Formats: sequence, structure tokens, C-alpha cells
Amino acid sequence: MNKPEFIKNIITDDLDDKLYLGIDVGSVSTKCTIINERDELLYATWTRNKGSPIISTQENLKYMEKVLPDNIEKRICGVGTTGSARYLIKALIGADIAKPEIIAHAIGASTYTPDVRTILEIGGQDSKVILMKNGIVTDFNMNSVCAAGTGSFLDHQAVRINVPIEEFGDYALRADEEVSIAGRCTVFAESDMISKQQEGYSKESIIKGLCKALVRNYLNNVCKGKKLYPPFVFQGGVAANSGIKNAFEEELGHEVIIHENYYVMGAFGSAILAREHVNGELSSFHGLKISEMDLAPGSFVCPDCANRCTIKYLVRREDKNRVNGREKDDAIFARWNSRCGKYS
Repeated sequence: MNKPEFIKNIITDDLDDKLYLGIDVGSVSTKCTIINERDELLYATWTRNKGSPIISTQENLKYMEKVLPDNIEKRICGVGTTGSARYLIKALIGADIAKPEIIAHAIGASTYTPDVRTILEIGGQDSKVILMKNGIVTDFNMNSVCAAGTGSFLDHQAVRINVPIEEFGDYALRADEEVSIAGRCTVFAESDMISKQQEGYSKESIIKGLCKALVRNYLNNVCKGKKLYPPFVFQGGVAANSGIKNAFEEELGHEVIIHENYYVMGAFGSAILAREHVNGELSSFHGLKISEMDLAPGSFVCPDCANRCTIKYLVRREDKNRVNGREKDDAIFARWNSRCGKYS
């Protein structure tokens, strides 16, 4: 089992404290949070997906079962999912609600910074900007095909120039000069960095130039001329990079707020959405033992109407070769994605 690489755990044995679980399954990592009825973050982990959001989620649940009080499962009164695999994981664990990451991140940020107007979010493989007014999302945009500035790109550059990613931002802050780096795409940025290395510039100066270039790329291509207002909140894994934060502040001319729970804000917002959605009703959560099931995904196209929905399902792995998803078979664990609700 992969041990989560980040953890916060202040959950007690208080039986009267109802808990709500939020799971954010992105392209690179899975984040899990647990809050109470007062929206206080009590528990948080993140784990790299390593190609399988199902296994990553199951490992997080196994870890929860290992480190949390024995009564934890009975105290979880609602579950929410978000991220690119939110519907898959909702079906897997029996979550009560699945919402897009835009909504989850907005809820998370506005809980800590109620007057937030602009959310800058950069994750492992995508970037987004969320504009808000009076606690309501008014506009948003996500990056397209370019991954320049995302966490995976920065990880790759850190390895290439032999600088620990945890120290990447600190290198930028120590730079005596800034060199110009082309940040409009990953290929040009890497090529320009190699060129500057060969010209003898220091790692500190190159990293500072890269941070400034990637921030300009974000503002030009993700924000696309949108009017950005303070307060600014920066979240997602790249918020750990002090060089990127400093570059944002220089470009925007304002302080950029980073909350201590910046990395799990999507999962945090998802837990809040679950609490609001359940509203005292019984949760459909399958429980932590779902981590022990060996499940595989499958799909088929439903021919019953003109919509021809692609129905997705989970099945026990040993039975996958003998089912087609349409059968009423005990091997089928869950189905979803039908417009009419026939297979929900």
C-alpha cells in the first residue's frame, strides 16, 4: 500500500461529531479530506494515482481505516467526489454527490477567504482560473492542450536540472538576475532553459526566469484577458512553489493568498458539498471495506434510444470476461452515465 505523502489528522473519538468525506481524483493525485459539521478540516491526505484512480482511492480508504478511530465508518454521514474521475469514484464508493472541480475549488477557497474574487489554481496537469463575486462563481477558464506551468512540467524540469522540486521556488527567490525564458509552451520553455544553461547562466536565474515566464503564460492563455480582481487565492500543488507565488505577485501587483491547506482544497470543497447535499438524510456510502474489492471498469453503448449513451460500469475482476454490463448479474457492482437514468 502506498502511504499518503501528505497528512493532517486531528480526528478524535467523539461519537457526537458527525463527519463528511471529500475525495478529489485528479490526473496525477488523489486527495481525501474529512470535515465535521462546522466545516473544520480534520483529516487530509494525498497520494499519487500511478495510473489507477480506483487503486489510489482504495489505498486512501485502507489508510483511513488503519490510522483513524475504529468508529470512523459509522460517523461518516456524507461523501462527495470531484475531479476528472469523480463519477467513477462516486460509483465505486457510493458517494452522495459528484461535482466539477470548479465548484469544489470555489467552495473550498471561499470558506477560508469569504471575499475572494480570483482563484488561481494550478494542479498536476491542468490549470484554471475561477472568478467570483459575493461567494458565487461568475466565470472560469481552464488551460487547453498546453501543459506549461503545471506540476508535472515543473517536476520534469526540476529533475532535468537536478534541483529538488521542494527547493525549486527557493532557488528563484535567491536569483541575482532574471533571464528571459519562452513560456508559451513546454517544448519552447525546455529548449530555452537548455540554451540559457549552455550560455552559463546560474540555475537560480534560469528558474526565476522560468517562473516569470510560466506566470505570464498562465495570465495570457488561461485568463485570456479576463479582468482579475483581488483578493487573489492561489491553490493546487504548484502553490507550494514560492517562485511562482512571487512571480504572480509581481505581475498582479497584489498579495497572493495561499492557505495552509492549499493542496486539498478541491477535496475540502467536495466534503462541504456532501454535508450540504445530505442535510441529515442517510448517506449511500458503501463503507471503507470497498477498499478490499477487486473491481475493474467496463462500458457498452446502450442501443435502446437515439441517445446511444456509453454506459460505464464496475464489475468484479474475476467476472469481467463473462458479463457485458447489461445483465442483471451480482457481478455488476455499479452502472452510471445514462441520460435517462435507466442504468443508474
